[in-house]
Amino acid sequence: MSRAPLDRIDWMVHREQYRTRGYFVIESVIPPAHLELLRSVCAAAIRDMDARMDREGVDTLGINHRGRRYFVGQSYRDHPALGEFLFGDLMAAVCRCTIGDVAFLHNDQFVVKCEQAGMSFAWHQDGAYVAARIGDHPECITCWCTLDDVSEENGTAYILPADRFGKRELVEHRVDPDTNDRVGYFGDDPGDPIVAPAGSIAVFSSLVFHRSGANPSGRQRRVYLAQYAPAEIRNAPGAFPQYFAEPFLENGRSVCRPA
Repeated sequence: MSRAPLDRIDWMVHREQYRTRGYFVIESVIPPAHLELLRSVCAAAIRDMDARMDREGVDTLGINHRGRRYFVGQSYRDHPALGEFLFGDLMAAVCRCTIGDVAFLHNDQFVVKCEQAGMSFAWHQDGAYVAARIGDHPECITCWCTLDDVSEENGTAYILPADRFGKRELVEHRVDPDTNDRVGYFGDDPGDPIVAPAGSIAVFSSLVFHRSGANPSGRQRRVYLAQYAPAEIRNAPGAFPQYFAEPFLENGRSVCRPA
C-alpha cells in the first residue's frame, strides 16, 4: 500500500478540523519501515508486560489485563530506535498543525486488543489520566497510530467530536472498579468510529472524549500512541509514569533527532 507524501497532505483542512472538532485522521501515512519497527517493539512490550505479571503473580496490572487488553507505556526508554518515528518529519508536521511551533514528547504507549477476548475501553479524555497524577496541565495531542487495519469489527476507537460534546475542557471522571478505567461521559452519542488501514494516524486533543469497542475478530488490534505537549509535563521525582518532557520542536524546527 502506498503512503501519502507529506507535501500532499492538506494540513490546512486538518488544522481547521482540529480547531473545531478536536481531531482528524490521516490514512496510510506511516512509512513501511517505521510501521515494521512499531510492530516489532509492540511484540516486545507485550512480552515484557506478561513477564512482569508472572513475577508479581497477577493477571491484572492497572488497566492491563493479561491476554485481553494491554496498555504498555514508556517503551521509548527501553527501545530508543522508536525515536526514528517519534522525532521524524511526520510527527513534526502533525505537531505544527495542532499544538504549534513548540512541542515536547510527553508519553508513548502501545494499546493492544487481543483476539477474541479484547476488552472495550470506556469513554474518557486522555487528560483525565494525566490530571489524576499531576493536576493541571496544558492541552496535549495523542497520535493514535494504527499497526493493523482498524474497524468496528476489531475494537476500533470512537471519537466524540468537541463540537458535538459542546465544550472543550477537562471534566470529572469516575474510576470503574471492575476495569480500573476512568469514565467521564455517560451520554447516548455513540461517537464516530475510526475506520482506517494500517499505517494511518488519528490525531486528537487530550480534551476530546473517545472510547473503543471489544475485539471479537480473532486477530489482534494493535495501536501505538505518541503523545506531545506544548510545554514540559513532569511527575514528581520517582512517580510513575515519568513523562518524557523531551524537547522536540522549537520555533517550528526540530531540536531532537534520533541518534
